[in-house]
Amino acid sequence: MTSLYDNIIFGPVRSRRLGLSLGVNLLPVESKLCNFDCIYCECGWNEDHPGRRRFNSREDVREMLAKTLRRMVDEGEVPDVITFAGNGEPTMHPDFEDIIADTIALRDQICPQAKVSVLSNATQIHREDVRRALLRVDNNILKLDSAFDATVQLINKPQGSYSVERTVELMKLFEGKMILQTMFLRGEYLGQRVDNTTEKEVEAWLDIVEQIRPRQVMIYSLDRDTPCQTLEKVEKEELQKIAARLQERGFNCSVA
Repeated sequence: MTSLYDNIIFGPVRSRRLGLSLGVNLLPVESKLCNFDCIYCECGWNEDHPGRRRFNSREDVREMLAKTLRRMVDEGEVPDVITFAGNGEPTMHPDFEDIIADTIALRDQICPQAKVSVLSNATQIHREDVRRALLRVDNNILKLDSAFDATVQLINKPQGSYSVERTVELMKLFEGKMILQTMFLRGEYLGQRVDNTTEKEVEAWLDIVEQIRPRQVMIYSLDRDTPCQTLEKVEKEELQKIAARLQERGFNCSVA
């Protein structure tokens, strides 16, 4: 069953990609707030969680994060990473840049060895304040699941205008100081075949990575429940073959 995160701070959880991760949810705790409606989202469909569409306040986030970090340090369980994720897209928060500044200050004061990470669908990187904030964190992990607009519309279901070409141009502004994340999957959705592992898809995706030139690429497949029940996980061996093609081009690519 898909589920929401029921608090501002959640975890820590053992992340496949990041280690012991303490989660920060800037989105509502009783509903989902996202401008994507991905068919694989562990939080479920947007329409299934209508609730109150209210961002958590900067003050509440800072207070709860400070309290949790101090408790974890006292208990000898220091997180490897503080990760912004939760019930939707964190960079939609109007105070995102200030919250990142607060988080970095708390991290430096309480557990300086921890990294700060943001999992983002990259829809807000047209905003200069969001780009500034993302460039301050240790791991700004930006999503791009396909080189083709039609596939993105099928897999990610953007709520509003979205263009792969525009997203790539904005990602170039990071000048390599970003991590690209791609979910590979196949299956069926509303009678349409879903598969971003075909040769056409992978070759176009490789060319997109060449354009963006991120410092790292993370590829992965399904690991949790999805709202669309007709999706199939891509096995690790197949992901490793995709990663090898990227590594041959000189990129750092990890498989989770």
